[in-house]
Amino acid sequence: MKLEFKEEQKFTQWWLWLTLIGIGIIPIFGIYKQIILGEKFGNNPMSDLGLIIFCVFIFGLIALFMVMKLETEIDQTKIRIKFFPFVNKRVNWTDIKKAEIVNYRFVGGWGIRLYTKYGTVYNTKGKKGLAIELLNGGKILVGTQKEAELNKVIENKTVKNK
Repeated sequence: MKLEFKEEQKFTQWWLWLTLIGIGIIPIFGIYKQIILGEKFGNNPMSDLGLIIFCVFIFGLIALFMVMKLETEIDQTKIRIKFFPFVNKRVNWTDIKKAEIVNYRFVGGWGIRLYTKYGTVYNTKGKKGLAIELLNGGKILVGTQKEAELNKVIENKTVKNK
């Protein structure tokens, strides 16, 4: 099927990366001070192994943010939502009761949000998204940075489906 819309989003907020890098410096400094210099790091220091495991965990978290991305693809038969590495969802147009662009404001953060008034929310930044109401009563919201382009596709789809 020919794609009518495609968008790929990543976590690119400067403050998020500044925070993650700041958190990443702590275990590196701790390993340097405790393992390389032989001084204890802090008043109640971790074991050397604990410090190394903590460092691996923190850098795993940073790596996760580096690879996470939200992809939205729309073609004639479906909407595909992929939030790598967690979600790969497909919604057929025949299962959709209503689809519209909304200003969802703040829904408790970014990433995957469950049990909001929009149902499950997938977003990386911003406050605009595609709100989908399914025939079975389920709801999904996918954030977008391409509001105008997505709105044209959605308007075209809803006109054809009426």
